Amino acid sequence: MNELIKSFEKYGEYRCASCGCALELKKTDITYLGSVFAIELPACPSCGMLFVPEELATGKMLEVEKILEDK
Repeated sequence: MNELIKSFEKYGEYRCASCGCALELKKTDITYLGSVFAIELPACPSCGMLFVPEELATGKMLEVEKILEDK
């Protein structure tokens, strides 16, 4: 998981499209098919909008979705 968080550091200069605040890592619970996963994602400290990096969405998240759907 630390490798994933470290990969998010490159998004440190990203800003929220809605309010313009710099994104910060925030602990978040993601729910899918009744399972809850705690993860740190880049988020806007003002409005709470989360940013899901493409490498997470098409990598680990997709892998977990397939495992849960196969059950």
